[in-house]
Amino acid sequence: MIEKVIILDGVDPVIFFGTNNSNMQLIKSLYPKLRIVARGNVIKAIGDELELVEFEEKTRELEKYCMELNLLTEEVIIDIIKRKNDVFAVLPKQDNLIIYGMNGRPIQARTENQQKLAKAFDENDLLFAVGPAGSGKTYTAIALAVRALKNKEVRKIILSRPAVEAGEKLGFLPGDMKEKIDPYLQPLYDALEDMIPVAKLKEYIENKVIRIAPLAFMRGRTLSDAVIILDEAQNTSVPQIKMFLTRLGMNAKMIVTGDVTQIDLPPSQVSGLIHAMRVLKNIPGIAQIEFNKKDIVRHKLVQRIVEAYEKEKTDK
Repeated sequence: MIEKVIILDGVDPVIFFGTNNSNMQLIKSLYPKLRIVARGNVIKAIGDELELVEFEEKTRELEKYCMELNLLTEEVIIDIIKRKNDVFAVLPKQDNLIIYGMNGRPIQARTENQQKLAKAFDENDLLFAVGPAGSGKTYTAIALAVRALKNKEVRKIILSRPAVEAGEKLGFLPGDMKEKIDPYLQPLYDALEDMIPVAKLKEYIENKVIRIAPLAFMRGRTLSDAVIILDEAQNTSVPQIKMFLTRLGMNAKMIVTGDVTQIDLPPSQVSGLIHAMRVLKNIPGIAQIEFNKKDIVRHKLVQRIVEAYEKEKTDK
């Protein structure tokens, strides 16, 4: 009799083990000759060497499935262990899939411009994605960043957003740096919570795998081995966005998103996003994707609201 210790890395144990340990109980019933104990993210099994080898192999396949879909059902466990199916054979097929979100919900590039953004991400290191509210530019960008992190293409995700209301001078606000900038980054957190289990997301933030980098405090840094997202970039000044873009390091990708119809800067100030897109147009390695009202995937009224405001602007 020998002992095998398996450490689950990258999955939420609560999802893997199931409600009231239901998944773990099923796994134990499928390996009646083994003595299996699970605690935290560690599984210990005692038994015959050959059966332990198979048990570890199947556990890793289940772990891979759980990491991919943030979901593990009894049917999948039986498929992989009992019927000897490969983990990828039981994955549902989805068109234009980026990643699976919580509870196995597929997150897809649903519109033509979302698909262009996904393709451009594979081919370029700097992307500009501009368009109206609800067009999915930020959500798609975060999904691409999470996919790169899960596939170990990068080691971290860095999120940034200008805090226009505080004039980028955040020192007078209470709390640590994360607490100061959190209100401005809440839409990005909302997207992350759709894609990463809560416990895992908390761990990523605590270990600085997902980092909060206020624009006001990025000067002098080189951002390497990361996907860096600057959201609401229409509210940056020309010096700010130039400073941000020149932070790009080795094995890193940047996605800059914004809506040029919602600029909150003083009327006398030029939007750094508009300026940067003009200056950097047609440079190899830089892609610009312009979303429009056809890409809006929120409530149907959002598209009508955007259209109404466009009409009002042209009627003036």
